[in-house]
Amino acid sequence: MTACLLAATITSSQAQTDKEHFAPINTAVPSLSIAPDARGGAMGDNGVASMPDIASQYWNPAKYAFHYSNAGIGLSYTPWLRRLVNDVALAYLSGFYKIGQNDNQAFSASLRYFTLGEIQQTAQYETIPYNRLNPYEMAIDVSYSRKLSELYSMAVTARYIRSDMSDQSDEMVPGNSVAADVSGYLEKYVILGNTESLWTFGFNVSNIGTKISYDGGTTNDFIPTLLKIGTGLLYPLDDYNRIGFYADLGKFLVPSLPKSRGNTEEDQAEYERLKEKYNTMSFMTGIFTSFSDAPGGFNEELKEINLSFGAEYSYNDQFFLRGGYYYENPYKGNRQYFSLGAGFRMSVFQLDAAYLISTVPSNPLDQTLRFSLSFDMDGIKNLFR
Repeated sequence: MTACLLAATITSSQAQTDKEHFAPINTAVPSLSIAPDARGGAMGDNGVASMPDIASQYWNPAKYAFHYSNAGIGLSYTPWLRRLVNDVALAYLSGFYKIGQNDNQAFSASLRYFTLGEIQQTAQYETIPYNRLNPYEMAIDVSYSRKLSELYSMAVTARYIRSDMSDQSDEMVPGNSVAADVSGYLEKYVILGNTESLWTFGFNVSNIGTKISYDGGTTNDFIPTLLKIGTGLLYPLDDYNRIGFYADLGKFLVPSLPKSRGNTEEDQAEYERLKEKYNTMSFMTGIFTSFSDAPGGFNEELKEINLSFGAEYSYNDQFFLRGGYYYENPYKGNRQYFSLGAGFRMSVFQLDAAYLISTVPSNPLDQTLRFSLSFDMDGIKNLFR
């Protein structure tokens, strides 16, 4: 089941590429890499350096220290792979609360739940199911963020991950992992012409954590450790209209799977040795190895970098229009798509929606929708004053 989900989520058009050189980065718990919120999803899965919002827990929790509000909570829902199935979805709950005399610190948390729907098990040559399974992947995390200066903040995150793909047999068991994130965010005003604009920069190294196993430790898989670096520019057109432009770079800090290079006994022996080395490699070694282990050398390492570009127009901080583009190399997964969306904010709540448009054929992610609803707790408090 994990392999099927990974193939549908990460490889959008393998048939259109040279299979000999098709080598996406493989990880367990691939749902951890799905952007959960509609705002980031509408901007091409972009959010490391965008303006802080309630869903910043996924993109860069260091942004919470710069959030205009003191507290907030949000819920996002994404029907996933709707072109293939109708019962796979991602639900995401996040929130934050600022503390300190100058509101320069914040605690935040999130709960992510990815359901793979119901799977019916049948015996060989039988059509009547004897067992019904509901596999899922989930993660819960907490973060602490703090301004280290008027311009810069950092955050640390602790996360528990559980992936239950078991078939209630002795062969498969639920997998568990613990991980951490380290992130930073910078805001600085710059002058462009005669206009004061806001330049932002951010980074997040997420899911730095232990490997996960579904067979009691015989086979160990890497979780999707991901490095994202981004920058942005928020430009005011006038007193009511603003537009922001954002760009992110992302790379999985996970080593490449070994591939068999021949059919001789020596080739097979070397392949088995490399598989065993991969299986026993620690996650920290894997992070450093991921920068130099691609079979094609430095040129292939560059192909592992994903790009996302996003733009957001806002009117009076109440109405938003967004668009973006995401690019992944055809040999590393071939996810390529445009996205667009809109949002509306009142004093208390904000509603956002996003829509994905694939630019490659046979992409199961095409026409994916995301919805987010968030509440500003300061606004709710002011209603009762």
